[in-house]
Amino acid sequence: MKLVNGYDLIKYASENSYILPALNTTNLEMTNAIVEGLSEAGIPGFVQISSNNLKLSNAKVIADMLKSKMEKYDIPIALHLDHGKSFEDVKACVDAGFTSIMIDASHLDYEENIKMVRKCADYCHFYNIPVEAELGTIEGKEEDIINGDGSKTNPNLVLDFVTRSGCDTLAVSVGNVHGIDLEPTIDLELLEKISKISPVPLVLHGGSGIPYELIIEAKKFNLIKINIASELRNEFIKTFGRAYSDNPNEADLIAVSLLAKNAVKNLVVKKAMGINYI
Repeated sequence: MKLVNGYDLIKYASENSYILPALNTTNLEMTNAIVEGLSEAGIPGFVQISSNNLKLSNAKVIADMLKSKMEKYDIPIALHLDHGKSFEDVKACVDAGFTSIMIDASHLDYEENIKMVRKCADYCHFYNIPVEAELGTIEGKEEDIINGDGSKTNPNLVLDFVTRSGCDTLAVSVGNVHGIDLEPTIDLELLEKISKISPVPLVLHGGSGIPYELIIEAKKFNLIKINIASELRNEFIKTFGRAYSDNPNEADLIAVSLLAKNAVKNLVVKKAMGINYI
C-alpha cells in the first residue's frame, strides 16, 4: 500500500472509531518496527519524525524508507512531521512526500502562533495535506523539545485560533507531558470543554505516560490522535544496553538491532491495541 493522505486517515479513523497512534521513528529499525507493529495489531496510524530528526537524516530519506517498507503492507499509515519548527522544515517534508504536517509555534505569542500556522497551512492545503497546530504548552522534554511551564489550553481562545490559523487538528495541553520523567495529570473536564468548542479533532501529545483507561475516556471528547515516542525509544535503547551489559565485547550489530526492532514492534502492538481497547 502507498502512504495514506492524512485527511483520508483521519476520516477513516473517525468512521471506524479508532484513536490513531502516532509513533515516532528515528531510523530504519524503528520505522520497520512501527509498520510491523501496526500491521500485527490491525490498527491504522501515523509514522512520524520531529524536526530534530532532520539533524540525523533528511525528509526524503525518511519518506523513501517508509514508502519502501509499505510496499509489503496494507494497513493505512500516513507519514507525519511532528513538532515542525519552521516553514522550511514543513516545506521540505511536504516536498519529500509527507502526507501530514504539524507546525509547532506554541512557544510564540498568540498572534505569532496563528501567523506561523496560517503560513504553513496555506502551503500544505495547496497540496491537500492536513496541518496540526498546538495551543498551550506541554511540559517536559522529548529529544531536544523543552517546553515551558505546561500552560493549559485556554478554551476561550480555541475557536478563534482554529478559525484564523486554518489548522485541521489541534494539539492541546490538558495536563499531558512530554517524556517519561514526569507524571501526567489529565484534566478531562478541560478536554471536554475544549471538544465542545473546537471545530476540528483533538490531539494529545505525551501518550507514553497516559493510562489506557484515560485515553479511552478522552476518546469521547473528539480525540483522534495520540503521540507515543519516549517509550519506543527507551525500549530500543534498553535492548542495546542489555546487550552491552551481558557482553561488553558484543559486536554483532545486526543481531542486536533485530532484537531492538522486535522489542519495539511488540511494544507498538501493545500500545496500539491498548489505546483502542482491543
